[in-house]
Amino acid sequence: MSNASTSGWRWLPLSAGVIVADQLVKAWIVHHFSLFERVHVLPVLDIILTYNRGAAFSFLSDASGWQRWLFVILALGVSTALIIWMGRLRARVHTLLSCALALIVGGALGNMIDRLTTGRVVDFIHVHWGRHYFPAFNIADSAITIGAALLLLDAWREVRAARKVVVRA
Repeated sequence: MSNASTSGWRWLPLSAGVIVADQLVKAWIVHHFSLFERVHVLPVLDIILTYNRGAAFSFLSDASGWQRWLFVILALGVSTALIIWMGRLRARVHTLLSCALALIVGGALGNMIDRLTTGRVVDFIHVHWGRHYFPAFNIADSAITIGAALLLLDAWREVRAARKVVVRA
């Protein structure tokens, strides 16, 4: 494995930043909002305090409680695997990939902290169009989503670069 200054680990402060921002904003929301209290920010955006015991789109939220520990173990396992992968990447060559993985790690651990401390995840960003509402989410979820999009972009760029090499050969 590489050292932190030359490997993808140099992006771990981004993971820490996501975790800190996520936890600070969630704490502020919980302190200043009552459950389901809604503030309209834009015609398509509300801030609302909700809780989710499940995963994305409230998957398994109605389960008996075992899902809490499943999601904690998954977050730890995935984060560990991604951090090991980051340690094997060369930071200068794999900048986008390292950034993507760091965002996913930060988001996974941010939501894991909620699950460990309260058994549920705090959600507060509520996007809608007319009467059509997207499930509420948070900063950690946003970091995971952006990280996943960057992973796809990185893969697409790798495929394009490989095709150029094949065409030139």
